[in-house]
Amino acid sequence: MVTPQAHAATDDNGPWLVVGLGNPGPEYEGNRHNVGFMVADLLAARVGGKFKAHKSRAQVLEGRLAGRRVVLAKPMTYMNLSGGPVTALRDFYKVPTERIVVVHDELDIDFAVLRLKRGGGDNGHNGLKPITKSLGPDYYRVRFGIGRPPGRMDVAAYVLKDFSSTERKGLDVEVDRAADAVESLITDGLERAQSFYNS
Repeated sequence: MVTPQAHAATDDNGPWLVVGLGNPGPEYEGNRHNVGFMVADLLAARVGGKFKAHKSRAQVLEGRLAGRRVVLAKPMTYMNLSGGPVTALRDFYKVPTERIVVVHDELDIDFAVLRLKRGGGDNGHNGLKPITKSLGPDYYRVRFGIGRPPGRMDVAAYVLKDFSSTERKGLDVEVDRAADAVESLITDGLERAQSFYNS
């Protein structure tokens, strides 16, 4: 027997929800913590639309990406309150958890390395904690490596700093690659996307 939720996951007419994590405001734009926003912005450019305010307390863009219906979203509540907007968007667009993709920075992965996965813990990430609390752990993650802070630098200070000048030289390429990974995940499935993008 196919449950309604399982049917929704295989129905090509149902949208995917792709959430880029970050903090709102110009002072955070170039921060390592905002790489999810950067990927979402690039995907919006590919869709060919502009983000608009939504009652979920997120910036939202509906469109088609690689032939699939997508809702791109950037929560506007600051990182540690991301669960509320993501849950509201899930309910508003009736998206099952197995069609939700969250793009975020990852300390335990070196810069210029991507990892795609479904489920698992939040690894202390302040954006994933409230999302996992609201949705459970079974959503997809596109984890964009930012590496660990040097020396004894505080983690919070590190993620709220802009990428280094050396990192910025390759940042556009890596953001582009992360956006490609999101498209591949949606169209090809997790295993094929992992085999190509999990470097």
